[in-house]
Amino acid sequence: MSSLAVHEAPAAAGARGTDRSRPPLRARVALVPTLTLLFGAVYCLLPVAWVVIASTKSGRELFSTFTFWPGTGFADNIADLNSYRDGLYWRWMGNSALYAGAGALLSTCVSAVSGYALATYRFRGRETLFNVLLAGVLMPPVILAVPQYLLLAQANVTDSYWSVLLPQILSPYGVYLARVYAAAAVPADVVEAGRMDGAGEWRIFTRIALPMMAPGLVTVFLFQFVAVWNNFLLPYIMLSDDERFPITLGLHTLLEQGSNTPALYTLVITGAFLAVIPLVALFLVVQRFWNLDLLSGAVKS
Repeated sequence: MSSLAVHEAPAAAGARGTDRSRPPLRARVALVPTLTLLFGAVYCLLPVAWVVIASTKSGRELFSTFTFWPGTGFADNIADLNSYRDGLYWRWMGNSALYAGAGALLSTCVSAVSGYALATYRFRGRETLFNVLLAGVLMPPVILAVPQYLLLAQANVTDSYWSVLLPQILSPYGVYLARVYAAAAVPADVVEAGRMDGAGEWRIFTRIALPMMAPGLVTVFLFQFVAVWNNFLLPYIMLSDDERFPITLGLHTLLEQGSNTPALYTLVITGAFLAVIPLVALFLVVQRFWNLDLLSGAVKS
């Protein structure tokens, strides 16, 4: 019996040593989503990295080699982009800033009022109206583009700034987010307390509900700004004057001209790189403001 125990003890010790050297099953399983997210990040960021590198190359370097090594033509590309039709590119950037900034701001205001009303007030047909908004969320924008053009053509506002701004004001997805956030962030007791104190409905909304909804409205603004900035189909249908083009449609015209003039490809790539910078900067600024708002709201509650 003693010799059997002596032989079993080293075997058990060896088994324990093997178990210690091998990571636990839970840790190995947890690596799967991490590796999947890492692969997704590389897949999404690889084209962006290529645009950044390609914008530094001259036309000869761009077409002669395909490497991720930076080139020497970034300054020349910027100069050529500035001189293209007397700086038309920067007019496109200004138009995109106008469309996205004004459209996102107006859309956020409409979404805040509509979402608060749907979340706070009880009236006949409220759920039906909300279901119609949900159907608008699921409807592709391409289906609405042609009817919107026909309606605005009857009002004689096509090929103008209003033809791009007006369809962006009402965002079903923004109203949906505002309604969900207002229902979660604005307690009914607080609204009733404001009414008992003699405050009007508009005062309750602007002084009580709106600060509570601020983090959600920042998210609505960010989503709508990115959607309008990246919108291509609506300006393509509405606009014919290239001086009113946003950056997406302007780069598309440059790309079409590049089929006959290959030198314009470097302008398209450099312009695409510069067009991404405002979105990245806005996301970083808004994300910081959003995190601070969430933190302050948690402390106050």
